[in-house]
Amino acid sequence: MTSVITGDIIDSRKQKSKDWVEGLKKILSPFGETPSQWEVYRGDEFQIEIKYPEEALLAAILIKAHLRSIKLDARMSIGFGNKTHNAEKISESNGDAFIHSGELFETLKKQKVTLAMRTGNTDIDEKMNLMLQLALTFMDSWLVQSAEFVVAAIENPTLSQEELGQKLGINQAAVSRRQKRAQFDLVMNLDRYFRTQIKQLTAP
Repeated sequence: MTSVITGDIIDSRKQKSKDWVEGLKKILSPFGETPSQWEVYRGDEFQIEIKYPEEALLAAILIKAHLRSIKLDARMSIGFGNKTHNAEKISESNGDAFIHSGELFETLKKQKVTLAMRTGNTDIDEKMNLMLQLALTFMDSWLVQSAEFVVAAIENPTLSQEELGQKLGINQAAVSRRQKRAQFDLVMNLDRYFRTQIKQLTAP
């Protein structure tokens, strides 16, 4: 089983693409090689394969936080399933994960939702998407400082508040405030719950 994130930048035409395309590529590059594991195409669309499905939600949240920290945002769908065709370009690969991600992505604009997932298991999809919609009530409005904190905290999971403060150039009390404002503890609880659901799906 694998997972695929399909996304696009919201209101990309309002900004000069050179201002964010390089930023987007920098965000995606830790996910592997381009174009086999991730690809930016048609200017503002992107696709990434996250080989460990339990990592997919945190990856999508990290991308969102990175974009919010440069005053942008993305619509993203996460699809789970198999991979039946492994092409040189991820956009030409195929399988249930790609179909789930692609079909769901087409519905996001109509639903006015910026993040959703499809595993093919109706119970899990219903629960997780409801939780995501609730989480998006604050994630969609992260301001730059909150988003920068989320990026630093996800990328450095072992650092204390004091150490994160050194990275961000702020004191520990300011780190604590940003953590609260970003509702970061809730985000991590959501990620933990998601991982247990995915483990159930992948259990033999």
